[in-house]
Amino acid sequence: MTEAPDPRFAELRELLFAHPAMARELPGFDPQEVPEAPAQLFADWLIGALRAGVPDPQVAVLGTTGLDGAPDGRVVGLRELEPEQQVWWFHGDAQSPKGRQLAADPRASLTWYWPALGRQVRVRGAVETAPAERTAAAVRELSPRSRVAALVGRQSEPLAGEAEFRAAWAAADRLLAEQPGAEPPGYRQYGVRAGTVEFWQGSFDRKHVRLLYRRDGEGWHRELLWP
Repeated sequence: MTEAPDPRFAELRELLFAHPAMARELPGFDPQEVPEAPAQLFADWLIGALRAGVPDPQVAVLGTTGLDGAPDGRVVGLRELEPEQQVWWFHGDAQSPKGRQLAADPRASLTWYWPALGRQVRVRGAVETAPAERTAAAVRELSPRSRVAALVGRQSEPLAGEAEFRAAWAAADRLLAEQPGAEPPGYRQYGVRAGTVEFWQGSFDRKHVRLLYRRDGEGWHRELLWP
């Protein structure tokens, strides 16, 4: 007996066509009036997103190469932007899938999209790991809940159930209370040293603007791309 079609998918298709992306007024972007280096422009855009009330604008999709050679991705938070070296820093666990992937192939991408502004930024480059003292300082800056979560660890490992998680959280909470200086053994600060940075400004009339920065020795080459 043939099953009846699931009506949700027909409705989804209709809704997708009825709600086209960026069908609204969006900010302008003049690619002639930009800084010499991409980190400065990124800071302008991120500050603008924060001031505009965009939810979690520091959050990006981190793209890596899986150990099987296939692409992989997950969401991370930007922790710091180093303008001198043009490095975008985020945190992670060295024993997590992303940590193992970065150890095997230290290249990555970071992608931001701020829907309210129709803006996307793509950063691609080599990944470096911060020295231990810098990572330790970063851990001390975390909120107590974030430190407990980092001490729990075991990211992406199979979980037997909620009770197992609650027990691990309680143990990590006690450890932090007893040892305020406790550091998660696998915690790392990773930085993407940009080789290319692309800024994309969407437009309701589809006349989007794409500007690419490419590292050229000690400086940067800028060029427009077809949208």
